Amino acid sequence: MDGSQGQVRQGISGASDVEFAAEVRQWLAENLNGEYAALRGLGGPGREHEAFEERLAWDRHLAASGWTCLGWPEEHGGRAATLDQQLIFHEEYAKADAPARVSHVGEELLGPTLIAFGTEEQKKRFLPGINTVSELWCQGYSEPGAGSDLANVSTTARLDDEGWVINGQKIWTSLAHVADWCFVLTRTEPGSKRHAGLSYLLVPMDQPGVTVRPINQLTGTSEFNEVFFEDARTEADLVVGEPGDGWRIAMGTLTFERGVSTLGQQVGFARELDGIEEIAQRNGSAADPILSDRLARARIGLSVMRAHALRTLATVDAGTGGGEASVSKLLWANWHRGLGELAMDVLGANSLTYEEELTNLQRLYLFTRADTIYGGSNEVQRNIISERVLGLPREARP
Repeated sequence: MDGSQGQVRQGISGASDVEFAAEVRQWLAENLNGEYAALRGLGGPGREHEAFEERLAWDRHLAASGWTCLGWPEEHGGRAATLDQQLIFHEEYAKADAPARVSHVGEELLGPTLIAFGTEEQKKRFLPGINTVSELWCQGYSEPGAGSDLANVSTTARLDDEGWVINGQKIWTSLAHVADWCFVLTRTEPGSKRHAGLSYLLVPMDQPGVTVRPINQLTGTSEFNEVFFEDARTEADLVVGEPGDGWRIAMGTLTFERGVSTLGQQVGFARELDGIEEIAQRNGSAADPILSDRLARARIGLSVMRAHALRTLATVDAGTGGGEASVSKLLWANWHRGLGELAMDVLGANSLTYEEELTNLQRLYLFTRADTIYGGSNEVQRNIISERVLGLPREARP
């Protein structure tokens, strides 16, 4: 990848990557002020409840200033940013401690999926709302019996004279309670099994047949939800790809999920580690040789993650990727869960007490227990690597 090799490449409006980085930094410095200044550092996993409406207004401010959907083609409202420049934006955004985005699912997952697989009518209908952050999306994949084993989806959809009729339940649906639309993986061929017979539908959330129920988490928050579909409806032409081709479309979405924003995520990880190291110096735990070694290993692991993420994005951009995305998920999920454990050990006895609410590090520890499960569990990622990359025999299935 050009950016990781220290080269400068021409990009948006003829500006070099160095100039583009300066433009991003300047804009963030000028705009993360006034009414938006208090949003610094707010939101993110386990903290999506923080200043949601204010962060939504910030997202729309970004959109009005041309800072959303950077990598999209210009004809779809994007800026056709190079991969390097998308990385630059996400890293500078994280370094500025800008608030967590509320439009991630639409911009980073569904938008690229529609650009790659959607009809022209679907692109015209939905991409503008994602670009301007006037419509929010959620992802309807996991079910009580189809979490890590996504191919076990049982939510059904049948086509009648008026469109698709959907019945079933989705779970762990992030931000479903604020979403306008959901892209839902459904079984549309009765009697089909596993990857066959699935379809990828776009379903409006504001209708009588959709019920959203929050799930209370260890952190005391409830950004995840159960979603129940009871004769819910969507239009006949709101299937992405062909009916029965949903598995291929769903896997395409998962590829986009592990895109350039992961580099910004790692800047956030580095900030968390910085804070833990500062506490270790203040309370004397850094003098403990075991904790000191773990802090050093965490710093090294962060560097390894960044190097692998850059390599992964380069192979995906070139169309030569294999199992790098699964390796990347294993790396960051296990590292981040370990960071939460390290934070508690550095805090010592203070990690067990709090007054009115959890501290950020306590929330970090509790939420990262889920890191190795959501977005594809460790076991599933290892199966992907062993079966699809190494060519080992498939795991026995009932």
